[in-house]
Amino acid sequence: MSKQDAADRQRFDLAIEGMTCSACSTRLERVLNATDGIDDGVVNLALERAMIHTDPGRANLDTVVAVVRRCGFDVCTEIGAFHVDNLADGNAAERIEEVLRAVPGVLDVDVNPALERVRVTAVSLMVPDSALVEAVHSVGHRLVPEGSSGGQAEREQRQTVRERRAILIAALLTTPFMVQMAFMFAGERAAHLHMPPWLELVLALPLQFGFGLRFYRGALNSLRGGGANMDVLVALGTTAAFVYSLYQLLAFGDDAHLYFEASAVIITLVMIGKHLEARAKRGTAAAIQELLTLQPDTALVRLPDGTVAERSCRDLAIGDVVSCRPGDRIPTDGEIVRGEADVDESLITGESNPVAKGPGDAVTAGAINVDGFIDIEIRAVGADSTLAKMIHLVENAQVGKPAVQRLVDRVSAIFVPTVIGIAILTFCGTWLVAGADLETAIISAAATLVIACPCALGLATPTAIMTGSSAAARAGILVKDITTLEQAHSLTHIVFDKTGTLTEGRPAVASIERLAGLDEGEVLRIAASLQQGSEHPIAVAFREEVDRRGLKLADVEHFKNTVSRGIEGDVDGTRYLLGNDRLFRDKNLDPPPRELHRGGTEVWLGASLPAGDALLARFELVDELRPTAKAAVDELKTLRITPLLVSGDVVSVAQNIASDLGIDRVHGEARPEDKAAIIAELAQSGAKVGMVGDGVNDAPALAQATVGIALGSGTNIAMETASITLMRSDPRLVAGAIDASRRTFRKIKQNLFWAFIYNMVGLPLAAFGFLSPSLAGAAMAFSSVSVVTNSLMLRTWKPKLSQATGQSKR
Repeated sequence: MSKQDAADRQRFDLAIEGMTCSACSTRLERVLNATDGIDDGVVNLALERAMIHTDPGRANLDTVVAVVRRCGFDVCTEIGAFHVDNLADGNAAERIEEVLRAVPGVLDVDVNPALERVRVTAVSLMVPDSALVEAVHSVGHRLVPEGSSGGQAEREQRQTVRERRAILIAALLTTPFMVQMAFMFAGERAAHLHMPPWLELVLALPLQFGFGLRFYRGALNSLRGGGANMDVLVALGTTAAFVYSLYQLLAFGDDAHLYFEASAVIITLVMIGKHLEARAKRGTAAAIQELLTLQPDTALVRLPDGTVAERSCRDLAIGDVVSCRPGDRIPTDGEIVRGEADVDESLITGESNPVAKGPGDAVTAGAINVDGFIDIEIRAVGADSTLAKMIHLVENAQVGKPAVQRLVDRVSAIFVPTVIGIAILTFCGTWLVAGADLETAIISAAATLVIACPCALGLATPTAIMTGSSAAARAGILVKDITTLEQAHSLTHIVFDKTGTLTEGRPAVASIERLAGLDEGEVLRIAASLQQGSEHPIAVAFREEVDRRGLKLADVEHFKNTVSRGIEGDVDGTRYLLGNDRLFRDKNLDPPPRELHRGGTEVWLGASLPAGDALLARFELVDELRPTAKAAVDELKTLRITPLLVSGDVVSVAQNIASDLGIDRVHGEARPEDKAAIIAELAQSGAKVGMVGDGVNDAPALAQATVGIALGSGTNIAMETASITLMRSDPRLVAGAIDASRRTFRKIKQNLFWAFIYNMVGLPLAAFGFLSPSLAGAAMAFSSVSVVTNSLMLRTWKPKLSQATGQSKR
């Protein structure tokens, strides 16, 4: 099937109900990808999610839902409650119902004109409230969300309550069997303490065909969909034990040898195991839920008359001004226009210390206003907000599949049929070949069926990826997709841009050398006055130094700008020149050579005087290294990664900075295309290259690299091009991102090792009669729990942020 361009494809993110093991997710994924019009479908068992791309001309949401249901599963739905104004007549209600039903993902609409309320049943994750609000607005009405019932969180809570109640009742019914088994193992004196056979049947019946009904239903759906899953194994194993025991009871009465306890214990233990597994899986998905709760539901909007009014965050628009009180979460991305406050951005950037913010500073939705009253002008809303982009990136990183998972999926697809074949061979070999009785053959075959665990294989990779990417997100490291997470752990080289990446990106006046009679303050005032209308970083550096010293700027007349050289202008009646040495050589003034002791940028000030042109002063501007730059480079070396510096600055400056940081390989005066070419050359030699940058000029290199890494303080184009975004400008997080990837894939290998070893050891033991069905069921029930628990250990991961050495300032 030909793949459509991303722009031509429609994407559906669906929550799936009814999957019990990797055989389920693999089968659904296979059927989805075989359906005409579906270009790509990825099913994640741990998240119970499916990400599907379709060709809109050949398949739509109804097509996808039909495929899911044909495979024996269902698409999760949720119900939203809304208030709608001006429902004067039935015609208005009909128009609203019509436009809402036309919204993709809406399954049912119930409009109540008397109460002015609307209930919308929609596919979970597919229909944002904003889409419904806009649809109703198009017919002249205002729709206000009141809340939802049947959402994911509420659905999970209700499901948990039902599961706990079922487990409690099943455990009560199973307890007599457990006590009886304990007496049997206690010795001959206690062995006669046995329940009446008919009481065993009464206890086992509701367990087998009541609580066990879920396994029969799951097995039937699986077989109907053309596959076999864990439910098939449990249903076959428990039914064999139950039916054989029932036959024995009917044939021999009180003298029968029964195995009702095997089927009862297996069902109860598998129920407990699946419940624990579900709880653990919810723990691996906690990061997204945590992010979703960060943005407040309402905000205080400042009105033109100066008063404030509470308004839903869904109704905010760019340009609105919102007020934020101490202790409140900032409702949206924006810029402070009034007030000052310490802002805790830890859940967004991973930085634990509050940051002082004032007028002109940017703030992010979800951050906490610690101690001040501030007014914020909104700069982004909805999907354009930083928080929404974070959630999207985390979801993308968790839904995809690495190459190793696709290999496991192929194994899982044949796993259950293979186990059934082994169970048949066990039965035939034990009874017909080894000469054992029918009872022994049935019990060995039943144990073989229930010892197998495709769940552990299916959960090994996605749970580790979910937990690892979530831990990285909490530390301020956002990974775009699963491919990036997979590639980052194999990086061998990291290429750093200099300005704004290893340096602060803000030049500062480091030294002033007077060459004529004017004092230091006067030459600085003249230089800053010449540049007062410019936003060039060098001009900003001069103005900041003047402000720091409390000097007053003068007016400039007859201003002239010479590209790549400098500027000219009249200050207080005198013509001054400010720029690099080329500007002055053009004026027949040859600045004397000076050593740049601090590896900075040299700027000269001259004047056209009656006695002739003269040099008045020399300034050196330095872009200071970030305090954490040296620690970042050292940490990469600890990870056995080779750092390189590729900068557009002059070679001498780049070499000085590289020397201070301990970087041996450096390229200066590199244009954007040169940076990309250097990375391409490294890749041709077999290196896996990561590029770290923050500017527009870094975009080609970020795209060329195996993994592009952008600092969150950089430009939007850099962050959009990069595969990893660091939410704060700390280059130490580069090593943190690589370490997170390595630890995640190390955890995947551990999980797969134990999952395969468990089945390789457990299946032969059960087949040769060394495990009872009850013990096999217990082992199977808890195998997947152990895999998920091992993945959850990644939740404690934090990047190793080595302390600055104190050598970062130049």
